[in-house]
Amino acid sequence: MSGVVRTLVVPRAGELAVVETPEPALAEGRFRAETLFSGVSAGTELTWYRGTSPYFSAGWDADLGLFDRDRPAQGFPVERLGYMEVARVTDSRTSAVAEGAVVAMAYGHSTVVHGDPLAQNVVRLPSGLDPLLGVFAAHLGPICANGLLHAAADVGGSELGDGVRGRLVLVTGGGAIGLLVGLLARAHGAAEVVVADPTPARREAAVALGLEAVDSTPELARELKTRWRHAAGDRGADVVFQCRGTASALATALRCLRPQGTVVDLAFYTGGAGEVALGEEFHHNGLSLRCAQIGRVPRGLAHLWDRRRLSHETLALLADHGDAVRAAVVTDVVPFDAAPGLFADLSAHRRHVISAVLEVGAADRRPAP
Repeated sequence: MSGVVRTLVVPRAGELAVVETPEPALAEGRFRAETLFSGVSAGTELTWYRGTSPYFSAGWDADLGLFDRDRPAQGFPVERLGYMEVARVTDSRTSAVAEGAVVAMAYGHSTVVHGDPLAQNVVRLPSGLDPLLGVFAAHLGPICANGLLHAAADVGGSELGDGVRGRLVLVTGGGAIGLLVGLLARAHGAAEVVVADPTPARREAAVALGLEAVDSTPELARELKTRWRHAAGDRGADVVFQCRGTASALATALRCLRPQGTVVDLAFYTGGAGEVALGEEFHHNGLSLRCAQIGRVPRGLAHLWDRRRLSHETLALLADHGDAVRAAVVTDVVPFDAAPGLFADLSAHRRHVISAVLEVGAADRRPAP
């Protein structure tokens, strides 16, 4: 089976287009799958759409772990967007993936993929799971689970619940990542979980998931520290998961911590963090800031945890709370060809989503001419 592969690309800043290419023959060791759903990570993908990603101004030296302005940087067109795909396998040249399986992967907004089980995290979705929820299984859900794993490692633990069980947890940012992190923290035994976000719709979503939600006001730190007392001179959240890519959210996260507490940061700061006053609470309360990104699990835990296991934990969460996640977190489902309009609206702040999903129908998959 072959035809035309349709892929979303950014030919220039502020423009999204559908590019059609002939589908190649399926190689041995690979499988062919047709996309059903493709999730949109608005925060990250808008940096590519707008041309504000740091990759546009400096090249990334993966060996040194440095952005280098003397190295070639990303330019337009951007030919891959997205990392939250669900597809049905139509043909397989590998025993690792069976025809007919519905799988979650991260391969970008494209109508067809030739997957490589040796190089990609291929997550087979259980038959009882709404396949749309599979957009969280391969990448975004593992990002959230990895945040909890970093909190566990911070206190010497190795299981997801070790950093939140019985503890007072604040989540700054009520987007898809913040909401799933909050749900995971509650599922793994947190004493209290509060989600702070300035957007009413996101606070409503948090409440719909059974979490407490508050506005991110300048008085939030005082209010939480008045409420959360451990001992004299020891007030505030045990751990804060920072899930909103603004300097003000990071500043709030640090202010809300108890002395010697830790912010586990899952956010992406395209504009830097100039509002973070490191000479204030960070210094005087002896705080820690720990970055948790999906590129690595905490040092020392790689023998126990990998992307596959983080995906398994995501599927377990969705098995228990999938209906609530579908209703509260997935706010927009639009046709694949409507993506250019969706991106334009999001970039211009004409539309607010928590999590948007592109639905790929039969009409989006065109046979070869």
